[in-house]
Amino acid sequence: MKRILALVLCTLMTVALLAGCGSKKNDDTNTDKTWVVATDTTFRPFEYTDKDGNFVGIDVDIMAAVAADQGFKYELKSLGWDAAIAACKSKQANAMIAGASIKQDRIDSGWIFSDGYYTATQCMTVRTDSDIKGFGDLSGKAVAVKTGTMGATYAESLKDQYGFTLSYYEDSPTMYQAVIGGQAVACFEDTPIMITTIKENGYDLKVVEGSENDGAEYGVAVFDEENRAFLDLFHKGLASIEATGTYDKIIAKLLGCADP
Repeated sequence: MKRILALVLCTLMTVALLAGCGSKKNDDTNTDKTWVVATDTTFRPFEYTDKDGNFVGIDVDIMAAVAADQGFKYELKSLGWDAAIAACKSKQANAMIAGASIKQDRIDSGWIFSDGYYTATQCMTVRTDSDIKGFGDLSGKAVAVKTGTMGATYAESLKDQYGFTLSYYEDSPTMYQAVIGGQAVACFEDTPIMITTIKENGYDLKVVEGSENDGAEYGVAVFDEENRAFLDLFHKGLASIEATGTYDKIIAKLLGCADP
């Protein structure tokens, strides 16, 4: 009887040891994982290349702070808006942080968003010598928008009412140049991006007073259930850097003011 009992105990200890080893292996795998995060190329002040050639911005700093807080590894890939979405959908990237507004139509089409990490309004911008003072002055004219953005959605909600047409561009700089060069009389863009871009580049553009909407939140996005774990890490890290004041410092550094 004692011999049988000893054999049972030995078997149980062996099973427990093997289970423990298996658990440690999973932990090591999670620790060693490098998350691939896709982003835009130029979307000031959220992601852009500064005069020294460094890739910087609010999204860049927030991701770095969250990763440091949560202790995970990541690789940030600057691909462009459409390419970032394609990379996530083709599983070449795990997640996307690119000033992506949380929109119901995106959720319906398979985007899985984090909680919002920034609230931005959208506005209309024209050349500084333009006589356009409001939406009513756009009738019969061409307006530039960036594909798939809240700026585009805002313009689309107004175009029939005010009788203007839309020209779509893949990136913000090309959209701005369309207005500066006269191919379009105005463009619609996120307000913080537009104000920062005009200030830093000296563009011959101005934001039309009173053209802002109510705004929408930006979120990190994944496109399949297996990457929800990344959103969990992001949620925890974001809450932590907000509590410590790191988040406010990032916003103040890149916008010159605290988050509203």
